[in-house]
Amino acid sequence: MRRGDFKPQCLATAVGSMPQINPQLAVRTLLRHLPEIPVWPQLPHRGFSESMYVQFTERFPGVVLEDERIYVDRNANVDDALAQLYVAYLENNIEYGRVSPEFASGLYALLSAEVPARVAVKGQVIGPISWGLTVTDQDRRPVLYDDVLADALAKHLRLKAAWQESQLARISPDTILFVDEPYMSSFGSAFVSVSREQVVSLLDEVFAGINGLRGVHCCGNTDWSVLLATNADILSFDAYSYAETIALYPAELGAFLGSGGVLAWGIVPNTAEALAHEDAASLQARLEAAMAALERKGISREVLIDQCLITPCCGLQGLKPETATQALALTRELSLRLREAYVKER
Repeated sequence: MRRGDFKPQCLATAVGSMPQINPQLAVRTLLRHLPEIPVWPQLPHRGFSESMYVQFTERFPGVVLEDERIYVDRNANVDDALAQLYVAYLENNIEYGRVSPEFASGLYALLSAEVPARVAVKGQVIGPISWGLTVTDQDRRPVLYDDVLADALAKHLRLKAAWQESQLARISPDTILFVDEPYMSSFGSAFVSVSREQVVSLLDEVFAGINGLRGVHCCGNTDWSVLLATNADILSFDAYSYAETIALYPAELGAFLGSGGVLAWGIVPNTAEALAHEDAASLQARLEAAMAALERKGISREVLIDQCLITPCCGLQGLKPETATQALALTRELSLRLREAYVKER
């Protein structure tokens, strides 16, 4: 499935992280509420190895995991490891990107589950900007500021995404892989020294390993024109808190949607306080107001509905399991409500 072929019309999916410790339970919960586009659960509460910044680190040159700290030891001889990575990259040896079960138990639980008929299946991988700014070398300098390691990181994550996609294709030939970039909310600040060109180049390197639909997720405010300049097919954003920011880029967004791009509206909140004050009707009104702002910029409601996914605004790992289930149920209810209002009438 390629950009332009996918018109989800307000189907529901999720960002990925869940609060459960039992991966089978998390998978059953997600399958129950997201039957059309299931996603494998990231389960950081199971342990350090399933943190989003750790679970895709296997075989990265010089990486060290100790005392619940992750860093890259540049003092070690990483030349051999770099050579192995580049050989795997040049040969497109996606097996190099394999993720072991202890790093992604939720992925393996989904692969072993009975998954009913579905539209597509979704996975996710950490993005090179966020990983490269969070993980440092032995001197606590972010990996992204080392040109050799930054380039290696994008190629490493490309192989991780390609291997994951090959596994998800066992469930459905139509795959969606999101690259999660929470650190893009700091783009342009005095604390982050990264250029627009570097962001686009590194993300596009990762996207090049994905055959199906490619998504990018940022859960804060950012310069959306940068992410819209990449080869992403889906832009996932926190529409609950930052819906008005996307309307600041009408030309870029119009071109993205005009070429078949999809917006994943993270309109369902992921805090217990906000969830206690919202229901499907209030969230529909909130979403419709955000869409109306884009309509005033020349983007038609029909396009916005056709090229729309409904999701929680970000991961649900910070909630209690029962509250995370409530968020998923609300996501499902809102999706059905929107499809009843806008899709079935056609």
